[in-house]
Amino acid sequence: MQIFHSIEEIPTNFRPSVVTVGNFDGVHRGHQAVIAEVIERAHDLNAYSVAVSFDPHPVRILRPEVRLRLITPLDHKLDLLAQTGIGAVLILPFTNALSRLTAREFAHKILAEALGAVEVHEGRNFRFGAGALADVNELAALGEELHFKVRVHPSTMRRGAVVSSSAVRAAISDGNMRAARQLLGRPFEIFSMPAAGRGYGSRYTVPTINLAPYNELLPANGVYITCLEVNGEIFPSVTNVGNRPTFGRKSFAVESHILDFHPISLDETTHLQLRFLDRIRAEIEWPSPEALKDQIARDVARARHYFGLYEAVAGEPSSQTEVPGS
Repeated sequence: MQIFHSIEEIPTNFRPSVVTVGNFDGVHRGHQAVIAEVIERAHDLNAYSVAVSFDPHPVRILRPEVRLRLITPLDHKLDLLAQTGIGAVLILPFTNALSRLTAREFAHKILAEALGAVEVHEGRNFRFGAGALADVNELAALGEELHFKVRVHPSTMRRGAVVSSSAVRAAISDGNMRAARQLLGRPFEIFSMPAAGRGYGSRYTVPTINLAPYNELLPANGVYITCLEVNGEIFPSVTNVGNRPTFGRKSFAVESHILDFHPISLDETTHLQLRFLDRIRAEIEWPSPEALKDQIARDVARARHYFGLYEAVAGEPSSQTEVPGS
């Protein structure tokens, strides 16, 4: 997959193209459906398939008070877009100047002039141009003028629910990992490194790993059945997201306890991938460390039961039965 970070990076012979424009936060099933059609049409037309996105997310520039947390930060989003098979991604730096482009200016400068678009594919709720005032009807009208066709896609539905980034974000924020998995088409996951100052060495011999502070979207505080990938090895795990209120001073952490642990190579630069599979319970302040220890034993037992019944470590259903929430 080619990646362009400005229209100036696009080769002059990079045309014709079939294009879709969006934030693609989460690269969920709805995004995947539109992109699959873009790729198919590009093949039919002997054209390039292109996804146009923005960095930072426009909300962070236009409504900074919202403090938006991303489902998929840029690097993760690009990896997921590459997995769709799209030929190229154009990441436009989202600035106040870009936000002031009218719909006509955006369509002419980006779609027609820079990408030589012959088709543009969007969901029915797509809006663009200054103030997001233009919709797919205006896009179609501009397409007639600028010589590209517009295909408007219906909303993708999953078990009666519309698939959208907002719906994914709501499910994750509620701790509903099954619903998030339905909407995304895969488990929700984050990428991080071990927290600094925890005494990590070349051989790590303690089965609990604290993740470094993570500034994007996390599930609601609670305890989760998870998978932690370290150096390409996947471990079933139980993860606590929250403030650890039982031990007095509250300190937020994402802490994963690895099941069936063995010593691993780990330091503060090791890349970690944490997949959230299911929620066990909400965060609770226990009357004593002993009560917490008993509950942790029950949490671990539940997680072991989950992994015993389902081959969920790699995020794939068993050949004999379906993973819950898949």
